[in-house]
Amino acid sequence: MKAIRIQLEQELVNYKVPTSFQLKETYPLPPFSTVIGMIHSLCGYTEYKKMQVSIQGKFHSKVNDLFTRYEFKPETTYEKGRHQLEVGGYGIGRGIATTELLSEVEVMLHIIPQDQNLINEIVELLVSPAEFPSLGRREDLAIIKEVKIVEINNLELKEDIELPKGYAAYIPLKMIGKEIVLSGESDGIKQRGTVYKLNKNYVLNNVGTEKRPKIFRQWNKIKVVYSSKVSAVEDEFVSIDEDNNIVFAI
Repeated sequence: MKAIRIQLEQELVNYKVPTSFQLKETYPLPPFSTVIGMIHSLCGYTEYKKMQVSIQGKFHSKVNDLFTRYEFKPETTYEKGRHQLEVGGYGIGRGIATTELLSEVEVMLHIIPQDQNLINEIVELLVSPAEFPSLGRREDLAIIKEVKIVEINNLELKEDIELPKGYAAYIPLKMIGKEIVLSGESDGIKQRGTVYKLNKNYVLNNVGTEKRPKIFRQWNKIKVVYSSKVSAVEDEFVSIDEDNNIVFAI
């Protein structure tokens, strides 16, 4: 099985947690839906192409950035003591909010399309994109350092394999549960990490009527463990690429 390995860097980025508002929190690595969205956008795909994704990487630190926030409702009329702005008789509130940003981010992605015939096409469009790639918010530009087609094999390991220095990863729960992968073992704690339920792909559902549709996205959520100091265990079968990188395909 072949995959596309992408190495990229970002200076400042927010991978927004959907349930955060006043403080726009960030995930420590881009979620699956964000990576899949970037691939589809750069390739011009308008329909979902089934794919597995492996995500690992690191960041240097977190900082907070202030931004101007506007709040309004179409039916709210302007009140001088309540609103800062007036537009067409309607009131708009203006204030500040905070965005959490990761700095000096490095990410390694493995993209495994179900249709392997798409690999060369995706690589070509990543190497020569129609616009500058972004991952996270629209303004979170990504500098792609490498795009490489690699062979993925499920092999019985002769020795333990660790992630690159400082790297963390989203690890499937089954790999942790079966102790195929060990994460952050120390001080008598066998496995350490943060459990996330991340969006991957969605289907559109109409919860209204045919004449008055209300379309909502129903997300396929994947439960993973985010952890650093990860090692794949000797004598276990683990997916690795041709350069001995662990692949956590989800």
